[in-house]
Amino acid sequence: MSEFEFVDAPERVAELAEEFLAEPVVAVDTEADSFYHYFDKTCLVQISTSKHSYLIDTLAFDGPEAMAPLAPVFSSPDCQVLFHAAEYDIYVLKRDYGYTFANVFDTMISAQLLGYSAVGLAAIIEHHFNIKVPKDEQRSDWSRRPLTEKQLTYAVGDVLYLSRLAKKLERELKKAGRLEWAQEDFDTLCQRQWPDRTFDKQGYFRIKGARKLDPKSLSVLKELFLMRDARAREIDRPPFKVLGNRTLLEIAEKKPTKASQLKNIKGITELLVRRMGDDILAAIDAGRSVDHPPIPKTTGTGRRRMDRKTERRVTELKAWRTRRSEELKLDPGVLCPNASLEAIAWQNPTQGSDLDDVPELKGWFVRAFGDEVSEALAETPTASKSSGDSAEPEPGAESDSAKKSGKKPSSTK
Repeated sequence: MSEFEFVDAPERVAELAEEFLAEPVVAVDTEADSFYHYFDKTCLVQISTSKHSYLIDTLAFDGPEAMAPLAPVFSSPDCQVLFHAAEYDIYVLKRDYGYTFANVFDTMISAQLLGYSAVGLAAIIEHHFNIKVPKDEQRSDWSRRPLTEKQLTYAVGDVLYLSRLAKKLERELKKAGRLEWAQEDFDTLCQRQWPDRTFDKQGYFRIKGARKLDPKSLSVLKELFLMRDARAREIDRPPFKVLGNRTLLEIAEKKPTKASQLKNIKGITELLVRRMGDDILAAIDAGRSVDHPPIPKTTGTGRRRMDRKTERRVTELKAWRTRRSEELKLDPGVLCPNASLEAIAWQNPTQGSDLDDVPELKGWFVRAFGDEVSEALAETPTASKSSGDSAEPEPGAESDSAKKSGKKPSSTK
């Protein structure tokens, strides 16, 4: 097992913070327990320098104040903070400790912009260094103490090679002329703010098969969904570990009236009947008493329904993206996601600068490809803004997703 220091004393965190501030680069990762708890939290913070690696046991502290000395490290423009797949790490560190970030480098984003076919940390480390790092603790319960030797080995492996890896990827980005793209994406991550996560009371619409239920069954599903969340909060467990979505759907369809009938449903055990049988039956009764109203049209991503001209522009843009991504050896979704293509189609630009204020587009994409996509659209017969485009669909016009679903379209390591 690689050498590291296990840190579980607040005074040691303060000492290390001074050392980290003197480093030009630190590699960072976090482990949380969202797979095991409703109210997830940061359980471990791994930090590696050029000299040593440290595993900070955040659960050993009475409160977040013990981690406060690290704030200047993350906010320093002179200390580069390395992550792999930084989005979730930055989210939990901002949420739990209020950190701000100024100088981040993300090896996963870098690999994506370089067109790597596999962008997982283990795959990239093996590709560059022919070293196999452990992957079997990804869904470990990081809230349990003491941590096992396998967990510790896995945790230190997540930061041990990041510095060497980042240097290689940075050289590749410079050679490909994409370092500026990457830096812009890193800066966007640093500035991103996440809203407080709240329970979506209409989340049951997203359960596969829910929209095919009759009004009575859908009403039962709603009550089961709300009951499950209340129970999950009470016992601090993820909702899917209380009752699975498929089990909720089958209960809603069959609507059992007795505890003995619950046992015939897949995913329902005798222990679960003893613990939750009464709550499940009460939710079924509450749902059976009313029919669910029509499904709100606003449920989903909120994307506008496209008219035929806009759809044709999207088709032309996808053809452009396919050609260009092959030339650049980039995944099409990295070059320009579908939502961004749709935003371009709605804007219908005649020149690249028309895309400057489109929020769905990255600045580097507009600068590098804005004129190209405008020219591609100019070659189509529907490109002209004077051709009568309208936000309202033409008679009989439907988007591909609407044709398939019969409704208007909608939208972590």
